[in-house]
Amino acid sequence: MARLKRDPIGIRWHARGGQGAVTSSKILAEAAKFEDNYFLGLPDYGAERAGAAMRSFTKVSSKPIRDLSEIAEPDVVVVLDPTLMDEVDVVAGLKQDGALVVNTTESPSAIRAKLGYKGKILTVDATSISIETMGRNIPNIAMLGALAQVAEVVSKENLIKMIRESLGGKFKDEVVEANVKAFEKAYETAQAG
Repeated sequence: MARLKRDPIGIRWHARGGQGAVTSSKILAEAAKFEDNYFLGLPDYGAERAGAAMRSFTKVSSKPIRDLSEIAEPDVVVVLDPTLMDEVDVVAGLKQDGALVVNTTESPSAIRAKLGYKGKILTVDATSISIETMGRNIPNIAMLGALAQVAEVVSKENLIKMIRESLGGKFKDEVVEANVKAFEKAYETAQAG
């Protein structure tokens, strides 16, 4: 499958509080600096607690970003929690020639049948990957790996560099490298349809 390439590109993340969507959105945005791009990472949540539905947005462009609003018509939507597909219209506004990336054990064709989305669909079992590599269900970095597989936003190498830079100041080396392993495994195992 050819990777989606847009300039600018807009990504909307759907997750539950505590799954790391804001962190992934920020890592993706800041990795753009390694490629001399402009970037914006914008969370959208209020006083929700862990487990509540939330969104985050990432914009990357070769030109200055003047529109600082939420992305109404994203090029890519990333869904970290598959149960959100029953609660939220995750494909609302998603461009028909865009891509949908879902953390699920279901196939891309099953997701297509469920949501009726006609663009690219990529599925990956980021939950199992994160539990296997990190011992915890925090699928955000694995989902970043799947996103890198379907969309050419920032190079895989620069994303890994930013994961190490961003998480390195907060966590032990073993935790950082477990996240890198989750990223790489999701990148390699994501299914396109």
